[in-house]
Order: sequence, then C-alpha cells, then structure tokens
Amino acid sequence: MIQTIAGLILMGGSSSRMGGGDKALLPFAGATILDAAIARFEPQVSALAISANGDPARLARFRLPVLPDPADEPKGPLGGVRAGLAWATSLKGVTHLATVPADAPSPPLDLVAQLAKAAGDSAAVAIGPDGIEPLHALWPIACAEALDALIAGGVSSPKRALERIEAAPAFFDARDAFLDVDTPDDLAAAKKLLGG
Repeated sequence: MIQTIAGLILMGGSSSRMGGGDKALLPFAGATILDAAIARFEPQVSALAISANGDPARLARFRLPVLPDPADEPKGPLGGVRAGLAWATSLKGVTHLATVPADAPSPPLDLVAQLAKAAGDSAAVAIGPDGIEPLHALWPIACAEALDALIAGGVSSPKRALERIEAAPAFFDARDAFLDVDTPDDLAAAKKLLGG
C-alpha cells in the first residue's frame, strides 16, 4: 500500500533547441521554469530532489538534494529515475517516487494524488490531452530491481519501461498541465498562457 511519496524533478538533455545550457533555469514568471515546477510539485510530495548531471553548485539556491545519474547506467531520464529510487529508498516510510520534468512549468496540482489513486501498489503514468506523459509518473520503490533488469537489457525509454512494469494510466484533461518548453517558441507560448 502507498504510504509516503517522494518527488524527483528530472533535469537533462543538451537543450540544443534552446541554444544549450539548462533550459529549466531560463527566466519565467519572475523566476525560472524550475522555480515554477518546484512551486507546483513540492507541496505534493514528502521530500524532493533534483536529478541533474554536471556541477551541482548551479542548483545550490534551490536547497534540494542533487542526484547525478549512476555511473554504471546510461545517462538520461531513466538513469535519473534509477538514481531517484536509490535516494528515496533511504527515506523512512517512502514507498513511491513521483517524477516530473524540469522544463514543464505547470504540472497538475493534483498530479501525485491522481497518480497514486490510479497506481494502487504499482506504478502509474499521466495521460494528457496529447497522449502519454512518461516523465510525469509514479514509480514504486519496489520496481528498482525490475528497472535495473530493463536497463541492463537495453531499455532506455521511460515510456517503454513504464509499459514493461505495467504502469496504470491516470487521465488529465487540462491542456496546459503538461506544457513542455523545448524551444524559444514554446517558452513564449508558455509565458503567454501562464502569465509568465
């Protein structure tokens, strides 16, 4: 049974379509995209960390644990999830890890509650108006071993991993709930839509 849920914000990618650097640290709503994501996601979880490679000092002002990908696993979101599960295992009473991407400034305010409702004791993934949102997901701590086996077998896609561990769907209707800022146009649209 789900007892306590920790949270992980997944930073990653080269941000090539944004000209490089950390797109989550771009200005947004008087702060940054990451600030916006934290403000909506942190109240939903018992503890929060950031999955990020590179110098953690650039994220020091957020005062959150910064977890690099495990050295022996592929870089990318699934490596970040695996690092998050290892961290969450060390937290008393935590049974699940909820994830969101760092470049999504408006995760649903009921994301974790709806994922938990759909998951039961297992995993769940958000389904928005445009389809599956594999980085908005709930991962049971108990799936770490299965995830290790999938990664060892060549699985690198969170979507595929969630399919393999039979994640339950959690449906969301709000079109702006899963905005993904990948390009300058995306950023401008998000600022217009969300008043940033």
